[in-house]
Amino acid sequence: MLALPAWFEIGSLVVLTLILVGDLLLVLKRPHVPSFKESTLWVAFYVALALVFAGLMFVLGDAEHGGQFLAGWLTEYSLSIDNLFVFVIIMARFSVPRKLQQEVLMVGIIIALILRGLFILLGASLIENFSWIFYLFGAWLVWTAIQQVRGDHEDEDSETFIVRMLRKRVSITDEYDGVKLRTTVDGRRFFTPMIIVFIAIGTTDLLFALDSIPAIFGITQSPFIVFTANVFALMGLRQLYFLLGGLLERLEYLKYGIAFILAFIGVKLVLHAMHENELPFINGGEHIEWAPEISTWMSLIVIVAAMLVATVASLIKARVEARKRGHTLLEEVPRFTQDADGREQTTGHHE
Repeated sequence: MLALPAWFEIGSLVVLTLILVGDLLLVLKRPHVPSFKESTLWVAFYVALALVFAGLMFVLGDAEHGGQFLAGWLTEYSLSIDNLFVFVIIMARFSVPRKLQQEVLMVGIIIALILRGLFILLGASLIENFSWIFYLFGAWLVWTAIQQVRGDHEDEDSETFIVRMLRKRVSITDEYDGVKLRTTVDGRRFFTPMIIVFIAIGTTDLLFALDSIPAIFGITQSPFIVFTANVFALMGLRQLYFLLGGLLERLEYLKYGIAFILAFIGVKLVLHAMHENELPFINGGEHIEWAPEISTWMSLIVIVAAMLVATVASLIKARVEARKRGHTLLEEVPRFTQDADGREQTTGHHE
């Protein structure tokens, strides 16, 4: 496989950093609840940007580079959507005002990028020195897939051990003070509930990094492709949160599609480990030649098909259930907009 030009890799990281900084400044300068249209345009922009980037990789690298990025980006994007389910629960459980949710999501995305960057460096180092690590990565992803099918997002506990300890030992106000972590009440300093929200989102990001990084290393071993796929998957996550809104809760079968992808990549990693086997207690330390290698393009087809089937099946079921209640699906999906005065208003039925 040909190497990508150094100027392209460095230039890409610089441009992506500038876009992320610009996005952050935009949120800090104009905190608001994005309209459905605004969210749609931003998500479309980031998706188009990822596709342009993939096209450049096809041209400057080769089809294998482009295919690996697309498969990795789609995998990380699907896992990021799964991450949104938990973000929705955290926001609701801690009653975060909608006008503050953009800032909270941006902080969550920055934490996720830092954690994933560290995991990518660690993963790349392990892969380079220990080929058998693919056995562990594969087994972990299959186990995660099983837990994904068993689990229910509604039952996930945002009150982690750290959060419970914090509640007991630290004085926390009942009200938010913007996105401040500390505030003054009657001359005394208190933490605001925002500290708990950030910890809950940070620990969630850590758990998702443990799943997503082994998953993408099952598609490519290029740290550059791994990192850029993660950046592109996370860049539009904030806007996607507001775009999907109530529809997120209707994507009932999405978790099965994500579980299938994780299990597929887990099996792919184990097969790759068998093919490259060096463990003395497996096949005498020799490579297992009959173990098939699943191609990047086969992975891409499986990932797209799994997400497509899960999404379409979810929407069909949601549409049928909405009709039984005498509504259309769009009528039941909350959409949040703002009027000229900046007041938050909703359209559609809320149940």
